[in-house]
Amino acid sequence: MSVEIVSKHHQAQGAFDFGRIRENKPIGFPHEKGGATSMSNLFYWAHAWSDTGGLIDTHPHQGFEIMSYVISGQLSHYDTKFDRWLGLNQGDAQVIRAGNGISHAEKVLPGGEFFQIWFDPNLSKSLKKEATYSDIKSMEFPVVDMSNGKSKTIIGEGSPMEIDTEGISVLDISEIKSGQWSMSLQKDAVYSIYVLKGEGKYNQGAIAQDDFMIVKNEDNIDIQFDSEARLFVIKSPANVSYTTYAESQGAFA
Repeated sequence: MSVEIVSKHHQAQGAFDFGRIRENKPIGFPHEKGGATSMSNLFYWAHAWSDTGGLIDTHPHQGFEIMSYVISGQLSHYDTKFDRWLGLNQGDAQVIRAGNGISHAEKVLPGGEFFQIWFDPNLSKSLKKEATYSDIKSMEFPVVDMSNGKSKTIIGEGSPMEIDTEGISVLDISEIKSGQWSMSLQKDAVYSIYVLKGEGKYNQGAIAQDDFMIVKNEDNIDIQFDSEARLFVIKSPANVSYTTYAESQGAFA
């Protein structure tokens, strides 16, 4: 059994547009200090926000599948395939299947906050495909009631978002009331959990907003929350059927 908690202060930090866009990274790039390293086929995870608004200028991607999820406010996205700006509002998501190459840019409007998460498909296949992307509105994602909270499926059963990366599911779990929250897990999976809101305790360990939990080889998780909470949960397979990018580069132990 394994549970690791990485606080915001121990995550990697970043910035764009002369500091107008700030980031903390629960999973950073290999050269960055802080946070966790790539796990399974979950390669990178950044939590970004801007009080004033800012621009991440045009830059290229290949191979990886890149999901942006709007936590609050608005984003605007440009890519070289469609050559136009498109808007994303709170609760909307986008996935770029970068394939054999695409360039894009992002504007974060004032007060905007989002996740950008990179998934690692089988690059020997994805690099041979044409790049594609999908924008999906918040109302299109299925939402179900839990015993404590509501679970919105971003990737997984019933979601219109499709990716090639195997074994991934993504949940936005909101409206968790103070008290006990629990969820059944699969022991053959790795769960990466970002605390978007709330404070509480897991066993004897305290957790707080912007903390990051890595849960392995557990069949259940129980958290005692002291306040209303919101969690963003990614499940990835403990064992991947192909060689991941990190494995091919020998980047991680």
